[in-house]
Amino acid sequence: MRIQKDDFYQNLINKQATLLRYNLQLFANSEGGDKTEDATPKKLKDARKDGQVAKSTELNTSVMLFSLFLVLKLYVGSIGNQFIDVYKKVFSSITLVVEDDMSLQVIMSLLGYALKSILLIALPILLAGVVVAFLVNKVQIKWKVTSKPLKPKLSKLNPIKGLKKLISKDKLVQLVFSLLKIILICSLVYSTLKDQWGLLLNLYDFSLFQAIGHIGDMVISLGLKISILFLVVGFVDLFYQKKKFKKDMKMSKQEVKDEYKNSEGDPQVKGKIKSKMLEASRRRMMNAIPEADVVITNPTHFAVALQYDKSLGSAPIVVAKGADYMAQKIKEIARENKVEIVENKPLARMLYFNVEIDQEIPQELYQMVAEILAYVYRVKNKV
Repeated sequence: MRIQKDDFYQNLINKQATLLRYNLQLFANSEGGDKTEDATPKKLKDARKDGQVAKSTELNTSVMLFSLFLVLKLYVGSIGNQFIDVYKKVFSSITLVVEDDMSLQVIMSLLGYALKSILLIALPILLAGVVVAFLVNKVQIKWKVTSKPLKPKLSKLNPIKGLKKLISKDKLVQLVFSLLKIILICSLVYSTLKDQWGLLLNLYDFSLFQAIGHIGDMVISLGLKISILFLVVGFVDLFYQKKKFKKDMKMSKQEVKDEYKNSEGDPQVKGKIKSKMLEASRRRMMNAIPEADVVITNPTHFAVALQYDKSLGSAPIVVAKGADYMAQKIKEIARENKVEIVENKPLARMLYFNVEIDQEIPQELYQMVAEILAYVYRVKNKV
């Protein structure tokens, strides 16, 4: 019976371990964790180079549409008169050509004149569209030319990814926007035609130009209403695109760490390089102590080695300095090389904290250092 209980408990423990292992695997994330961190400036810059930006094509379309109908509203009379003048001139010329000599050269010349005149009339509208499109894009995403989005990618030909894009949250949002626009446009068209239905039924009472004028005013008025509606939808879409872009650009904590390592370097490697540089600097400092004239000490905590050479400068320079263990090491090397050690607590502290290695001492310390050097020279019979 005891054996059966032991087997039962052992099987229970094994099942618990198996469940625990699988549960932990469910929480594992191959991408380094949840994307909870805002995108770094470097990631945003790289995304900008790749053409990934938060912009709304709906807003571009709506602004261009609004500008088109606005230009037509302001200049439709002038544009209509110009078209009528071209029409009269072309058709009056046709009768002259038929009566005179209908040669191919004359016909091509007449068609060229008509085409050139129409392009010149439509040029302000086309220019307005180009300028507005440029300004809207510039306001949304600033100005930066990149060719990366135009480069062919084999991943774009992947049918599985294509199906995933067709059945996604973004496509659903686009479908909602499209349906919303269709419903609103139909409502506007219906309400406008309903108000103008009496005028449309009595168009036969007007002359041709009057009828064209009424229809033109109706179309432009309806176009402006639809454009304003599109503007509202465009701004809503812009807000959604910015929010979506910010979410798509989020990074996990591991991605932030990896980016920092790639851009700034691995902290461990940088630490090793820094320690190597400090070691090399310390070695040079120790090699310069035998050439020093004097070592000024605290006496236990600080030690500063000074050297005075007229060919190197007008004042003594600090060739080595250290605190605690390093101070003891400097004094040890100084004794081995018979460099004088002088105790001066205030001067040692001032030199240690205010003068870097290979720098001249400040003028405020000239007098104190000069007295010490004079004493050292007397001891060594250098005077």
